[in-house]
Amino acid sequence: MEQDSIQTQHTTTTSPSERHTMKTVLTFGVYDMLHIGHILLFQHAKELGDRLVVAVQDGDRILKYKPEAQMVYTTEERVYMVNAIKYVDEVVIYRDVDKDIQHIEFDVLAKGPDQNHEGFQRAVDWCKKNGKEVVVIPRTEGISSTLLREYSKNR
Repeated sequence: MEQDSIQTQHTTTTSPSERHTMKTVLTFGVYDMLHIGHILLFQHAKELGDRLVVAVQDGDRILKYKPEAQMVYTTEERVYMVNAIKYVDEVVIYRDVDKDIQHIEFDVLAKGPDQNHEGFQRAVDWCKKNGKEVVVIPRTEGISSTLLREYSKNR
């Protein structure tokens, strides 16, 4: 599924005047093995503002750079699941964090401490140059998508 633009799925609607007065928080991720750590990330991110936009990475893009990745859910299924979480106000599909971040309206970037590859480094630099706040939200101890994958293999 090759896409040139960011797709959005809205769960709430805001008027243009509300968008200018409300503080919007943005976070990025794959969310293939959705778990309690992701839910807590969304909860903490939402506490940083009025609206939470979650960017879910396009599955085709993941497989382009990690062909060995074994995705459990399609992009559309991951968007559906994330969209169902009460803390999430909007879901967008992204391909490249450092490019797509420039086309999403937000005030605060909430990211995990492990989101530090070159694309995220460029995204953080862009945020700093463009007056966006960057907040690192700590990981939830004892849970990760990698642990869930290992657990499911050993059952």
